[in-house]
Amino acid sequence: MIFPQLIQYSDFGIFLLRLAVGLIFLIHGTQKLAMWKMKPSPEMPSKMINIMRALSVVEPVSSLVLISGIFTQLAAGALALVMVGAIYFKAVVWKKKFSEPGGWEFDFILLAANLAIILNG
Repeated sequence: MIFPQLIQYSDFGIFLLRLAVGLIFLIHGTQKLAMWKMKPSPEMPSKMINIMRALSVVEPVSSLVLISGIFTQLAAGALALVMVGAIYFKAVVWKKKFSEPGGWEFDFILLAANLAIILNG
C-alpha cells in the first residue's frame, strides 16, 4: 500500500462515492419524469414508456436513499439492476459497442460503483 495513512478516510471515500452516484441517478431519474406526458409512438412504444416511467420513480427514490446512508446496499442493488438493464438494452438490443457514442461504458462504471457500494456497505 502506497498511502496507508489514507485508510482512516475510507468511510469518507465511500460517502463521496455514494454522493456522486446518487446525484447522477437523481438528475437522470428526474429527467425521465417527462415520460409521464408522452404518448406511445413508433420511436417510443408504450412498453418502453412504461419502463421509463418506472425508472423516473425508482432512480430518484433510490438515489435519495443512497445519499442519506439508510438502506444503502438495498438502494445500490436497485440501481445496479437498473444498470444491468441499461447495459442489456444498449449492448444486446441496440447493438451499441462499449465506447462508441451512446455506448455503455458510462453504464458499466455506474454498475461497478453500485457493486462497490454494496460490497462496502
